[in-house]
Amino acid sequence: MPSVNRVILAGHLTRDPQSKQLPSQTTVTEFGLAMNRKFRTKDGDNREEVTFVDCAAFGKQAEVIQQYCQKGKAILVEGRLKLDQWEDKQGGKRSKLSVVVENFQFLGGPDGGSKQSESRPAQRGNQPKWDPEADFNAAKGGEDIPF
Repeated sequence: MPSVNRVILAGHLTRDPQSKQLPSQTTVTEFGLAMNRKFRTKDGDNREEVTFVDCAAFGKQAEVIQQYCQKGKAILVEGRLKLDQWEDKQGGKRSKLSVVVENFQFLGGPDGGSKQSESRPAQRGNQPKWDPEADFNAAKGGEDIPF
């Protein structure tokens, strides 16, 4: 049976994107997304829950996100889930699930409104032969946290 690793999320940035250069000179931009869900319980109470997800974009997409996004901006991302595992300073096993962005679309105008949108799909035909994530993980060295 084939497996599928695809996720589509629409939410607001929880912080300004942070970029860094990998040793291969590829840009990686990391940002957090918050997605709200409003619902009514069986008792009739209105509730809201928020889900926070960390995301990473590479290459030209990373540069565009860094340039045009800031905390509070609405964005739709499409990508795949990635599980990072490491050992903390106390020897405990830690893990973190994040999204590797493959496509994205700005939602709303420059102020997060709904007047315009812009799309920046991944260039699937021009994918690098090397794995930028492996390069990114190697560049992190001995850090205790994945991002």
